[in-house]
This record gives sequence, structure tokens and C-alpha cells, in this order.
Amino acid sequence: KVIQDCKGERLVSCSDDNTMFMWDPCRNNKPITRMTGHMKCVNRVLFSPDGKLIASASFDKSVKLWNAVDGKYVTTLRGHVSDVYMVAWSSDSRLLLSCSKDTTMKCWSMKSKKIAFDLPGHMDEVFACDWSPDGLRVASGGKDKNVKIWRH
Repeated sequence: KVIQDCKGERLVSCSDDNTMFMWDPCRNNKPITRMTGHMKCVNRVLFSPDGKLIASASFDKSVKLWNAVDGKYVTTLRGHVSDVYMVAWSSDSRLLLSCSKDTTMKCWSMKSKKIAFDLPGHMDEVFACDWSPDGLRVASGGKDKNVKIWRH
């Protein structure tokens, strides 16, 4: 059944086959486009709050950015040296967090598409990261059984 009240909505699914699919669930039950480029399993996809970009985290050690309207590839963010587990956008879409098996969390500037801050400190894999609602702090949790809170 097609949902009638969701004009312009998009959905992106990711998979362990290294691909993602963009869907328009209001209009069709077939994907709009297949998004390829990752070399290993894609763990997480997340739309930016402003609706312009999609970030994807992968076991290929990278974060990729995609156009949120048509699913076209934008760029690759490289800096992690192991699997990337998760990404999280700041509420204004200017910064993107990523956390990794390499024990670090990185904060990426969307203006420069480069690392704005490198946040080491965990003693083992970092599984989760997110922003506080006010955007002043980020939190990370890892295999070292620690939750760290960082001030921006």
C-alpha cells in the first residue's frame, strides 16, 4: 500500500552487500537509485537535519556523503584507520561525528569536508556517538565500558 501523505519523503536503506538504495515510499515500492561506492558493509546511513546530505558509515574505514535528493555521490571522508560504526549530525548540519573500531571519534566540517576535531580517548572500539540537544557537547560510548562527554 502506498502512503498518500508524505510528499517528497525519501528513505535510504543500507546493507552488508556494500550498497544502499534510495526509495520514495510515497510513490513506488521500487528503489529510485542504487548507491554504490563503499567497498565493505555499510553500517549506518543518516540524513542531515537540513535535508541536503546523507552520510554513510562503513567497514571500509570511510564515511561517504551523498546528495539527499537524487542519491548521487558527493565525497568521501577519510581519516579512520578501521571500521566506522556510526555517524551523527549536529542540529545545524555543519558538523558530522563518526566513531570507529580505531578507538577514535572524529568531527568533520561540512564546509571543508575535513576533520575539524579528532577525539581520541577511548581505550577500545567506539560503538556510539551523538550530539547533545543544545549542540554544545558530544557523547561517545565504547567497548572499554566508558561513556565520554566532550565539550564543543
